[in-house]
Amino acid sequence: MLASCDVVLAGEHLQLLAQRAFFWPAQRLLAIADVHLGKDDVFRDAGIAMPVGGTHADLSRLSELLLLTGATRLRVLGDFIHGTRGRARWRGVWQDFRARHEVRVELVLGNHDRGLDTTGLGVEVIGEGMLEGPFNFRHDHESGAAGLCISGHVHPVVRLPMLGKSFPVFHLHHAGLTLPAFSAMTGGWKVPTTDAWVACVEDHAVTSPQFLMRTRGSVFPE
Repeated sequence: MLASCDVVLAGEHLQLLAQRAFFWPAQRLLAIADVHLGKDDVFRDAGIAMPVGGTHADLSRLSELLLLTGATRLRVLGDFIHGTRGRARWRGVWQDFRARHEVRVELVLGNHDRGLDTTGLGVEVIGEGMLEGPFNFRHDHESGAAGLCISGHVHPVVRLPMLGKSFPVFHLHHAGLTLPAFSAMTGGWKVPTTDAWVACVEDHAVTSPQFLMRTRGSVFPE
């Protein structure tokens, strides 16, 4: 079962999933940002201690999301990989994932994707952004861009004092909606608790009062 915040943005019904993904049911589109495949391998190759299995765990979570949502398209909003070092290991894990899922994978290029060789990955590169319906899917938000900007890049988090730590969030702001980093092995940019956000607290989607006010009961302000 998927925990989510169901909301209407720019006239479209969406689900902000506690598992750090954005689902657009009408288009059967699952969008995630900042996957950073192979980050654990890159760090260990550089002599930095890092737990093993981060890429496996992230792709297992992604597999579950695809199965439970019934998405036919997966759009990655940049930073698909962390770097080119250790590519043999993460490519094998990714190719196993692709063999299990008949889903179209679209990639908006991010700053970590420089030098990415997509040969054999089953990934369609769609450049630096894509307009679809009322939304503008990008890696980083762009003020003044056409459509409501859906982006990633900054890994937004919020610290919840009552729980004593920070959690990844969907951040609703003047330029659009920023998705949390999908990779569990990332740091984050701290969003003020007074902002509009939906926090991914384990398997729960926790909504700030400001988010409810900004969306006026699930209607994005015009």
